[in-house]
Amino acid sequence: MFTLENDLLKISVKNTGAELCEISSVKHQTQFMWDANPDVWAGFAPNLFPVIGALKNDTYILDNKAYTLPKHGFIRGNENIELVEQSKDSLTFKLSYDDETLKVYPFKFEFLITYKLTENTLDVIHTINNLDDTPMYFSLGGHPAFKCPVYNNETYEDYSLVFEHSEHSETHMVSLSDGLILNETAPLLNNADTIKLKHNLFDKDALIFKDLKSKTITLNSVHSGDILTVSYHDFPYLGIWAKPTGDYVCIEPWLGIADSVNHNQDFKTKEGILKLDPKNNFTASYSIEIHNTHLV
Repeated sequence: MFTLENDLLKISVKNTGAELCEISSVKHQTQFMWDANPDVWAGFAPNLFPVIGALKNDTYILDNKAYTLPKHGFIRGNENIELVEQSKDSLTFKLSYDDETLKVYPFKFEFLITYKLTENTLDVIHTINNLDDTPMYFSLGGHPAFKCPVYNNETYEDYSLVFEHSEHSETHMVSLSDGLILNETAPLLNNADTIKLKHNLFDKDALIFKDLKSKTITLNSVHSGDILTVSYHDFPYLGIWAKPTGDYVCIEPWLGIADSVNHNQDFKTKEGILKLDPKNNFTASYSIEIHNTHLV
């Protein structure tokens, strides 16, 4: 476990998967992250690479060869990630390709993730290096789970998610049997900027958005006001999810998306897939701002 702390916030990151597992206020020890209760959902904030969500039959095809990857890829739960740089306000972790990754993902890559703490904001910075002589294909995303309610005198239903802009958007439905994206949508935001949280909101799995104008989303309590804001300017897709029995909500910035039910499994034509030229790098970041009103 590695930690960073300033006058306002403390964060902790597990070595396994380089997974953020704590954001807390220094003054009051208020916890903002979900506690990863294994009876509900044992994640804090998995890092997603080189795929987002499920592959059709857990398999993709690249240059006529089939490869198998688990849901969300192989960073989550990975014991081989190493801390490679630490300063008073940042931690950087790295996973490099090896013989085992090449069996399931035939690219020579470096995956780096940096957690940078500045006042009341945590930046999560991803860098992908293509060390190969051929283009590499990948998706990338975050999966942070935030505690709801944060304070003892509140309930889950006291919380809402508030978008930067009014949105007219539908959620893309998910197959409950295999996690693939169905060919149907459901109306959700009709020129509105707020989703009120309730446990049955996630009875049909995640809310998945492809066309939001907003690039920030704020977790708000009717009693405590704005709790935190996630900014995701580099990420075109957004997932919102929780187990229906869990007192948390995941706000998930994605560069990529799960396979659709009718996808042909060709990795190069997968929706949202990114292509990185040889010897090049790619960077994307999102931020979590904890609002000062809860730290005084």
